[in-house]
Amino acid sequence: MLARVYSAVCVGLDVVTVTVETDVSPGISFYLVGLPDSSVRESRQRIAVVLSHCGYRIPGRKIIINLAPGDIKKVGTSFDLPMALGILSASGQIRAEDIESFVIMGELALDGSLRPCRGVLPVAMHAVRSGFSRGIFPIASAGEAAEVEGLEVYGASSFKDVLDILSGRDRISFRVERGRMSSCAFNESSCTEYADFSDIVGHAFAKRAVETAVSGGHNILLCGSPGSGKSMLASAVRGILPPLSKEESVECTMIYSVAGEMPAGAGLMTSRPFRAPHHSATRASLIGGGRYPVPGEISLAHNGVLFLDEMPEFRRDVLEALRQPLETRHVQISRSACKTVFPSSFMLVATMNPCPCGYSGDGTGRCMCPASAVSRYFSRISGPMLDRFDMFVRMDSVNAGSFLDTREKPENSSSVLSRVCMVRKVQSERFSAEGIHVNSGMAASALRRYCMPDASASSMLAAAGKRLNLSVRAVSCILKVARTIADMEGSEKVLDVHVAEALSYRVPSV
Repeated sequence: MLARVYSAVCVGLDVVTVTVETDVSPGISFYLVGLPDSSVRESRQRIAVVLSHCGYRIPGRKIIINLAPGDIKKVGTSFDLPMALGILSASGQIRAEDIESFVIMGELALDGSLRPCRGVLPVAMHAVRSGFSRGIFPIASAGEAAEVEGLEVYGASSFKDVLDILSGRDRISFRVERGRMSSCAFNESSCTEYADFSDIVGHAFAKRAVETAVSGGHNILLCGSPGSGKSMLASAVRGILPPLSKEESVECTMIYSVAGEMPAGAGLMTSRPFRAPHHSATRASLIGGGRYPVPGEISLAHNGVLFLDEMPEFRRDVLEALRQPLETRHVQISRSACKTVFPSSFMLVATMNPCPCGYSGDGTGRCMCPASAVSRYFSRISGPMLDRFDMFVRMDSVNAGSFLDTREKPENSSSVLSRVCMVRKVQSERFSAEGIHVNSGMAASALRRYCMPDASASSMLAAAGKRLNLSVRAVSCILKVARTIADMEGSEKVLDVHVAEALSYRVPSV
């Protein structure tokens, strides 16, 4: 007897429907075909134990399970559940007349419980496009699928729950509605504590620069001596990131789901990601990769922030790998098995010291670094990589008197956030037909439409470009930052005062 159960496999962010065909016929053997990897082949032992605990068995007959299509590698443990159901259905141990209307995923634990699995959100979206009306997922992952319109989502805690759902008994109690998992909504930015703007004393210029950078999504490099507060200010960026739109939320959740970084019970992500890899990170961990590619840090930072603390300490080849994604806002990973494209539209925030010892230019005379050592230190970041930064800010140390002065009442992050949200709204309305969200994403054509300054500002920028030998990319960055500053000031036109401030951020302090 032949039984069909439908599941799916993620190839990057793309999804392919997998038909789990099970045939039980006279004989004694077990065959699993269709390019399964080792994790899929091991499912036989898990299935046997679970069926035994639930009062069923793997029949002592010839069993062939085919995972179609046969030209795509099947990776992961999410095929446990559909394969177990296929065996029971094909051997006549259960009757599930509408099983082919379901897309089914789930890893079986030996006690029969279901563990969460990767890629549930993209699978659920693919299921709707492919004509499926129902889906069964582990309860810990069902919150993602419930956000997809047009799919009846059932969350199961155990294999017995799945059998109850398929039998039609009391299905309503297993139905997961949209928003049911909202109390567990994944808020990546809340995973760790971060500084508030009110915690940072002084640095008015740097704070203004960071607010401008976040408002327009511009890449920013903070340079300063140890203890100047550059890392603290960079971490405060989390508190002024506007919430994700629905479209952005779905994009981010898909990436985190495929990467296996969604916590149990989570629905859609609600806040922008803030990724801060250690400087020992490898190229594959940052860009993404593996035999079967998974998203790296730059994709996990999509629609959010990638923070590189002490940037020169990262390996040169790792930093150089960022250049192309910063331009194209996606990364293509090619392997012999497949080619995968992951989105990587992120804001880059980085910090560095002004020299190897860190005290150059702080006015104390403590720096004893020879010129050759300083040159080697700066050479760790290439010129083309530095050119990808829209803004450079030098941060000097705040004296102890200013730090202990309690009369100063710095502005808190919530006040800054309200302004950032207003500026982002202006940009969203401006680019509603452009397919971009922030000023930093403007192409050359949009730059000419929205950022061309008046005659006075153009003359100022031309003179600065000649004096500083600015590249075309640098001039474009200055115009984008000036457009953001104009938006912050409520100006429809880019004036000379906006260009002047943008130039003050552009001149490298490194």
